[in-house]
Amino acid sequence: MVSNAEAVPADGVLIEVKGLTRIDPRRQTTLLHATDFQLRDGDRVTLTGASGSGKSVLLRTLALLEAADAGQLFWCGQPVVSAQVPHYRKRVCYLAQRPSMIDGTVEDNLRFPYSLKSFAGARFNLDVVTQLLAAAGKGTGFLQQSAAELSGGEAQVVALIRVLQTDPQVMLLDEPTAALDPESARAVEQLVNGWFSQRSAAGHAYLWVSHDDAQAQRMSNLRRVMQAGRISEMTPP
Repeated sequence: MVSNAEAVPADGVLIEVKGLTRIDPRRQTTLLHATDFQLRDGDRVTLTGASGSGKSVLLRTLALLEAADAGQLFWCGQPVVSAQVPHYRKRVCYLAQRPSMIDGTVEDNLRFPYSLKSFAGARFNLDVVTQLLAAAGKGTGFLQQSAAELSGGEAQVVALIRVLQTDPQVMLLDEPTAALDPESARAVEQLVNGWFSQRSAAGHAYLWVSHDDAQAQRMSNLRRVMQAGRISEMTPP
């Protein structure tokens, strides 16, 4: 895979938020208290905490899927303003717990990102996809399988390959294995480890939400905990 990643700032910080805040518009309760956070080149961070503590809120806000009520978001030292949103979404990719598939085949789903503004000018690369499929234990015949007939584990593998083929620099993984059987969970972990181990000098990192302490040990070099909308300091896993 040929990387199109950009150079990392001298301080190594890829994503930074300052005072990031989210309010529930219906209940007017604070979902995410003013949060300062940095994700640096080489970070493999797991985020744990009780259900409803704000983990998914933080990830979805970092992915620009939900708007912050206050605070600033920076990418490689630069504020993410409206004009930079497509570029940010190209470099920073989000994977949900329950993947969304479009109608059609697995290949149709893998080609879908290249129809989006964020990936204008990029093209589907069958060689890259074939390598990723092989890493997940799938042959090229899998490309013609109907997306509607995929198991939950297969759909999550497709969703992850759909992201990895675009060569992101940062992955935001929102409990991607929580609903999977052990074999499918291992395939997801292997794909993420493979992507990370091949990272270029331009830098890669991920933030992984998990309820599984054993997984947090395996998949991170740093750990943070969410409690009632507040995030702890970095600690070893």
